[in-house]
Amino acid sequence: MTEFAYVDVFAAAPLSGAPLTVVPDADDLTDEQMRAIAREFNQSETTFIMRSATADRRLRSFTPIGEEVGGVGHNVLGAWLWLALTELADSPGTFTQQIGDELLPVVVERAGDGRPVVTLEQSAPVFGDVVTDPAPLAAALGLDVADLRTERPPQVVSTGAGHLLVEVGDRAAVDRVVVDADRLVAVLRSVGGEGCYVYCLAETAYARFFNPAMGIPEDPATGTAAGPLAALVARDGVLAVEQGHSMGRPSVITITVDGDRVRISGSGVITATGTLHLDGYFA
Repeated sequence: MTEFAYVDVFAAAPLSGAPLTVVPDADDLTDEQMRAIAREFNQSETTFIMRSATADRRLRSFTPIGEEVGGVGHNVLGAWLWLALTELADSPGTFTQQIGDELLPVVVERAGDGRPVVTLEQSAPVFGDVVTDPAPLAAALGLDVADLRTERPPQVVSTGAGHLLVEVGDRAAVDRVVVDADRLVAVLRSVGGEGCYVYCLAETAYARFFNPAMGIPEDPATGTAAGPLAALVARDGVLAVEQGHSMGRPSVITITVDGDRVRISGSGVITATGTLHLDGYFA
């Protein structure tokens, strides 16, 4: 039998933020089994917690179509929230995680009200290709070219995963986005982007994330995109990102940028636990 938990990440209460399935003690699962389990749960990502010879934990994450994803976002933060609420409940501190070949620090703390707060360090930002023709991108998002801001052209930025960051004029434009998946995948491939983060800036950033090539129509909270956004617009500062409102799952992601150091922080709750009854299925 295989245990699992649902964790709502970047959430102050259950049924908000980004839902994540966490499967602990996953060392004996094969790649095929992990992909099949991720398809079963059909969340934007399912994360498997394993032992590591070089870190405190090794994490692997898969999308509903069985694609493995890297980067440090809600998939990773949710796994450490589960650990903070279970195995590490009495021992917060600083840990090391293995994501692919990278070893990255993790800080687990307790807020004044007792909630766990996890801070993750992402990879140093890499600034990639810029979209030079906005018309196909606007069409892929169901927007007019005039909705796209020109002062900061759409650009792929990575702090572990490269996403296309697209600034629009206001929250209404963000909310109007209706994705044409095939067109958006074509634009993303032309600039080497994995997903698309549409945002506007005011007191906080307001954003939506789309990653159709990885089987994610829309994600309510995306740390792997919020980190690059902060690296692009809030160097040497702090940025809060609101996301998920259009999906009825509001979330707040806090990002700190200090030079090339990008860190995301958040809390969350375990909303459900259960057991997978798979005896004999993978025999």
